[in-house]
Amino acid sequence: MGAENTGPDTARRRDVSARVRAGLDALERLVGGLGTAVLALVALVLLLFTAAACLVGVGLPAVPYALRVLRLVADRERHRLSRPGAELPGGGPPPGSLRAAATDRGVRRELPWLVTHATLGLFLGLLGLVLPINVLRDGSFPLWWRLLPEGEATASIGFPVVRDTVGALGVSLLGVGWLVLVLFATPALARLQEVPGRRLLAPEPGGDLVLRVAELTATRAAALDAHVTELRRIERALHDGTQNRIVGVSVLLGAARRAVARDPAGADAILERAQSAAEEALAELRAVVRSILPPVLTDRSLPDALASLAATCPVPVRVDADVPGRCAASVEATAYFVVAEALTNIARHSGARRATVLVRRAGDRLLLTVTDDGHGGAGERLGSGLLGIRRRTEAHDGTLTLTSPPGGPTTVEVSLPCGS
Repeated sequence: MGAENTGPDTARRRDVSARVRAGLDALERLVGGLGTAVLALVALVLLLFTAAACLVGVGLPAVPYALRVLRLVADRERHRLSRPGAELPGGGPPPGSLRAAATDRGVRRELPWLVTHATLGLFLGLLGLVLPINVLRDGSFPLWWRLLPEGEATASIGFPVVRDTVGALGVSLLGVGWLVLVLFATPALARLQEVPGRRLLAPEPGGDLVLRVAELTATRAAALDAHVTELRRIERALHDGTQNRIVGVSVLLGAARRAVARDPAGADAILERAQSAAEEALAELRAVVRSILPPVLTDRSLPDALASLAATCPVPVRVDADVPGRCAASVEATAYFVVAEALTNIARHSGARRATVLVRRAGDRLLLTVTDDGHGGAGERLGSGLLGIRRRTEAHDGTLTLTSPPGGPTTVEVSLPCGS
């Protein structure tokens, strides 16, 4: 019999747990919405004041600032409403004049949202804040009602006046009612508070396509820049290294040819030097080829290639790479370049004693994290190498996040699409 009741009891407990989590999540959303509603109220007052000032001819210089505040508050709400798979992109730079604002579709959608959120959103946020307070107040009422002056011991709704323990227990039942309201009503209140933002702050139909085209245009430019930069690097490596070695070999062979008849022993020494120079040129040429696409990356795997990089870094590096299967060759080459450049920066500029390379595959993304315990303060200034990492990453439609506060640590996080 006990085994038969286990299933329904477990399901019931799970339902209660899910209901509690949903209620707490809704409360968090309502209170978060309350914060942006207060900002929306401030922005609404500022816009109304600016509009009134424009009517008397003195408010036009303040219009760009008021529109900037409107866009900042709207973007803050977009950020709050964004979630994985349903991100609301920012509205972009605000219009700089009243005439531009009159024709800006974003402003025309943000203004009704501002009015709605500053009124209805504010009310719902306050309600979401008051409900849990009422739960605590009325639920614990029997513990402290005697401390109140006579005639002032009432429930949170202002009545009835409690004069005995039975009445106090009745108020505690009201606290239970508030708790039920929190668990069952707050999710609906949170959704109602978010409806205007999701409808009015979302991009218009076709807006996503425009943003995507702009993004692809930017990444295409980054890809071309990265390609040109890589060609210049290879050209410099061949010109400054291998070409000079080969020219030296040619000069030595010419000298040996002239010395063969008159000084065979000297010609043999010159040929030995020419052979050494040719071997050095060949070694440099191999190094250039490996920098384009390391053989270990082709023959073995990305973790093996990164381990090889770590072994040659002057700073001790721990590689933690868990990448089941293989990614596309271009993705692995980009990941290799990112780690190689990051480790070069660490060795040259960070003053770090150790570094860590973490590689994971999460769904259709390859995630790379390079961390060092150096002095921090890294930036994408010219010559740091980080700008090249960003361009190479964005050229592959990836993202880069740099965190490097003064004093360290420095963390470079890169996400690359690698297919499912």
